Amino acid sequence: MFTKLQIVSRWIIFTIDICLSVIALLFAVILQKNFALNHIDFLAFYKAVVLMIIVNSMVFYSVKTYAGIVRYTSAQDSFRILFAVVLSSLILFFAHAIAIVVTGEHVITAVTIITYTLCNFLFLITYRIIVKYFFMYIKNASLDKIRIIIYGAGEAGVATKRTFDHDPKVNKTIIAFVDDDIRKVGKTIDGVRILDAGNLEKLIAEHEVDEIIFASYAIPVERKNQVVDIALENEVKILNIPSPDVWAKGPVTTAQIQNINIEDLLNRKTIQIDIEGIQNQLKDKRILITGAAGSIGSEIVRQLLKFETGLIILCDQSETGLHNVYLELEETHVNTNFHAFIGDVRDVKRMEKLFITYKPHYVYHAAAYKHVPLMEDNPAEAIKTNVFGTKTIADLSVKYGVQKFVMISTDKAVNPTNVMGASKRIAEIYVQSLNNSLGKSDHIYTNGLSYLNEGNVKPITKFITTRFGNVLGSNGSVIPRFKHQIENGGPVTVTHPEITRYFMTIPEACRLVLEAGCMGKGGEIFVFDMGKSVKIVELAKKMIRLAGLVPNQDIKITYSGLRPGEKLFEELLNDEESTMPTHHEKIMIGQVREYVFNDIEAQIYQLVQFAVSSNNRQVVKQMKVIVPEFISKNSVFEELDAQEPVEENS
Repeated sequence: MFTKLQIVSRWIIFTIDICLSVIALLFAVILQKNFALNHIDFLAFYKAVVLMIIVNSMVFYSVKTYAGIVRYTSAQDSFRILFAVVLSSLILFFAHAIAIVVTGEHVITAVTIITYTLCNFLFLITYRIIVKYFFMYIKNASLDKIRIIIYGAGEAGVATKRTFDHDPKVNKTIIAFVDDDIRKVGKTIDGVRILDAGNLEKLIAEHEVDEIIFASYAIPVERKNQVVDIALENEVKILNIPSPDVWAKGPVTTAQIQNINIEDLLNRKTIQIDIEGIQNQLKDKRILITGAAGSIGSEIVRQLLKFETGLIILCDQSETGLHNVYLELEETHVNTNFHAFIGDVRDVKRMEKLFITYKPHYVYHAAAYKHVPLMEDNPAEAIKTNVFGTKTIADLSVKYGVQKFVMISTDKAVNPTNVMGASKRIAEIYVQSLNNSLGKSDHIYTNGLSYLNEGNVKPITKFITTRFGNVLGSNGSVIPRFKHQIENGGPVTVTHPEITRYFMTIPEACRLVLEAGCMGKGGEIFVFDMGKSVKIVELAKKMIRLAGLVPNQDIKITYSGLRPGEKLFEELLNDEESTMPTHHEKIMIGQVREYVFNDIEAQIYQLVQFAVSSNNRQVVKQMKVIVPEFISKNSVFEELDAQEPVEENS
């Protein structure tokens, strides 16, 4: 009933404030006369009331003490009222002083004004607090209220509580804050106690908690996972507050406090990079990003925009994807110099036009086909893009004097069991051997574009490769697929009960790419610390439980079998490789086998010829010549591994 009351007119609030001011003045006069009413000069009191009403009306209207909604009174409203009361009292004091000078008549004493000020502020605040807590009591008195614990008793936790307090449509009550900081335990915030987060499981049972809200950005991921496990075991729903960027845009609504995402439980602490070093290298440089419409390419663009770069060239063959990224950048980076360039990395003439026109200093090569099953069915296309496309951009980088070329590779290039991984390994081999061959007097291009034979070419390009695993939320990755399947009622399909994968957030991976590109001297394959591998079936079960459902009851989990070329676990190094540490704890240098450039260039030339003729079988045969550790799994090409190796140029 009371929760349905309409918000009253501001003029009613204004009138109540004036009436309470009159009462405060009367109380001040009575208090000054020691409650002896017969000693009060009522004529002088009436004049004081008229003067006070005139002054308060002007001040209250100017300061807008009536503007706040009483039931949602906040500290800001209290400061506004205090300012208005003090200001009106000062004006009242000076107005009375002027009246004495002009008329010689005393209407109100200075002591009465001081007493009135205190009483007026007390009355105006008290009635607001009474109304606020009355509505809070009515709201929390519902029989079917949802009982909530807020995890985090900092500023975000307080803001979260007040967000719920200000929403009359939400039937929830905050029973406690919990925090890992023992110094806060036992204290209260807005009448709600802060309890020890170490006793969370006991608190859930004692208070019959329905929901826990993470309201802190400083909770370690390990601790967050512990809390989630406790909550899920006790059938408690887990919610998360929005990111700080959302709070910065204005008041947060309860609708923005939503179920926690699995990405929040896989994230690791923010990686620190050498901002100054990267800035010094990239300042005023023209930078080309291939595959700029993709998950990795677009995030590299966003990361680069944080530095004082020169022109940023976004290259991709996807018109829609590139257009969407371009629109995003126009909205968020108005004064930044960037340009979208539609083109396919396999189109040599189009790419050369790009290099001639923009003359990039740095290249981040993210363009690639990445979906394992599709590339297993289309090996020729994998070679055209992942190998020939990389070769094209690498060769043009040498010809046009690019300073650094940073290639984005994958952990699937290690001991590859599929065409996609093997194609990326061949691309790695090409750029590394090309780097090692630059500057050698005996260097020639046997089958390539013969750039180094042109007198004006200076082989200054440093080629750097970065290798990492799956990124969270990338296009076509497992987590968005699981979310879609859960939303549709299942089943959730996992390829194998024992399959595991490494995961890294897209921003984390791209920050490491920039750091590795900065520290690279040429020829390195940088391997990123991917943390612990995750069992995919356990990931699926946790996502189902986070959605408030029960695995294999509400949502069924089915096993579809390993897809063509897929393996149970990924590696970042093969059996013959090792790593060397760098100054960054998350980046290592892989010690890999080196190749003779002329031999590799000739082999790749033959491979591309097979791809151009769409001879998939010969393509895969040649790939196995170049990458002997490429052993097909769960693929039609497994039979090739049982045959005698083909000659290099067959």
